[in-house]
Amino acid sequence: MLAAGFSRRFGSDKRRARLAGGQTLLAASLALPFSELPEVWVVLRPEDDPRELSVPRGVRVLHSAHAAHGMGHSLADGVRSLAPHSEAEVLAIFLGDMPWIGADSLRCLLAQAAPDAIVVPTFAGQPGHPVLFGRSFWPELQLLRGDNGAREVIRANPQAVRRVAVSDPAILRDVDTPQCIE
Repeated sequence: MLAAGFSRRFGSDKRRARLAGGQTLLAASLALPFSELPEVWVVLRPEDDPRELSVPRGVRVLHSAHAAHGMGHSLADGVRSLAPHSEAEVLAIFLGDMPWIGADSLRCLLAQAAPDAIVVPTFAGQPGHPVLFGRSFWPELQLLRGDNGAREVIRANPQAVRRVAVSDPAILRDVDTPQCIE
């Protein structure tokens, strides 16, 4: 899970924002992967204390030294750090501000995952998250820079992309402003 951003549009550290149920945005976003996946890694800023961010025990924490340079840098740092320590064949990239994705959507994506595939969920034709990258694409992810995330890896490998339509609008719903939480 990528959670090393700076919440500029939100106006404060949105990872700490409380949802209606009292959970922090980050803890709520981690709930689905934590309940469904055998290992969960979260990428934070260098100065972050995972306890202060309500990161559950059992989630492995990575600190991105280059978080200030954008999502691509954070993702590259994360994949570079976890690759030698994980036996996973597929990496599901979640964002720390998307707490409403349904378990059925994730299961549908996992059913299409493979080491040589990139699985992109869609709702009403629009791509969303999480995007799943087979291990053969991890070296490319480790080279990312800037703030575009993994879009360039998807564009560079159209033959590997599996678009999976789901009936879950939450794959598109992130929290950019405090009004998005309400």
